[in-house]
Amino acid sequence: QVQLMESGGGLVQPGGSLRLSCVASGIDFSLFGMYWYRQPPGKSREFVARITRDEITKYGDFVKGRFTVSRDNAENTVYLQMNDLQPDDTGVYFCNAYLSEFRQPTYNYWGPGTQVTISS
Repeated sequence: QVQLMESGGGLVQPGGSLRLSCVASGIDFSLFGMYWYRQPPGKSREFVARITRDEITKYGDFVKGRFTVSRDNAENTVYLQMNDLQPDDTGVYFCNAYLSEFRQPTYNYWGPGTQVTISS
């Protein structure tokens, strides 16, 4: 059974930091691209960051150098270090594992999400 479980969310003041973690089980973690998405209140889910299995990273435009995604294949874990958090960063943050290769089935798994609230 595949499971992704996020942790590390919480309430922080503007300018603060959080480190999110997502532990995966039931998959060959090292093969998957790992993604972070978020859903602000009343808005659609949006892309935050990605790290490929070759550790190539990409970020949403709003990140502007504030976030860093990393992975530890030995621990089946992907991280999102978030610095200089602002109220607009409030939302539920989701972990996603995605694998799609030519002429192979596509695998797409989601965690339940972790709440991040930025408020003074």
